[in-house]
Amino acid sequence: MPTSRRLAVRDLALIASFAALVAVLGLPGSLSLFGNAVPITLQSLGVMLAGSILGWRRGFLALLVFLVLVAAGLPLLAGGRGGLGVFAGPSVGYLVGWPLGAAVTGWLVERRLPAYPVWWGVIANAVGGIGVVYLIGIPAQAAVLGTSSVVATAIASGIYLPGDSVKVIVATVVAAGVHKGYPTAVAPAERARTRVG
Repeated sequence: MPTSRRLAVRDLALIASFAALVAVLGLPGSLSLFGNAVPITLQSLGVMLAGSILGWRRGFLALLVFLVLVAAGLPLLAGGRGGLGVFAGPSVGYLVGWPLGAAVTGWLVERRLPAYPVWWGVIANAVGGIGVVYLIGIPAQAAVLGTSSVVATAIASGIYLPGDSVKVIVATVVAAGVHKGYPTAVAPAERARTRVG
């Protein structure tokens, strides 16, 4: 059916575009504070943007495509990292958490569409982009480094949380502008299925 094919092509283009956006956000590089094994990067902002703008399915797929490309050896992570080796390092939990974080963010955003209240966007980005990613990333980091989860939690909260909180605000503001100017960013059929109250 022509309409379905058009939507599928658009979906693929958006998924590829956001996978590329996450790669571009890695270009400024990474910052390791206090010798922490997991660097600070802008790429987690792409996780929030993908979920907030594309919805849960396409947001999840955009990050999944990105990780498949990284696993294939493309140096798309901040600092030019790539290959299967990164999935054996202390960042593995955060990386695995990215598609799930985008999915949860997108799912929460879709609960309110076609409206996009800023307060709800902040909640969605904080829960998906921080909560879900930390929930997987912190225990995995602790396991790989052989430290206690309490220590890993304290490190993550102290080092990552301030910057990630700023990313939540940036992602929310950008997504609000996109949903206002381009209300069909999330397919109308998805909106109809997920709309509540």
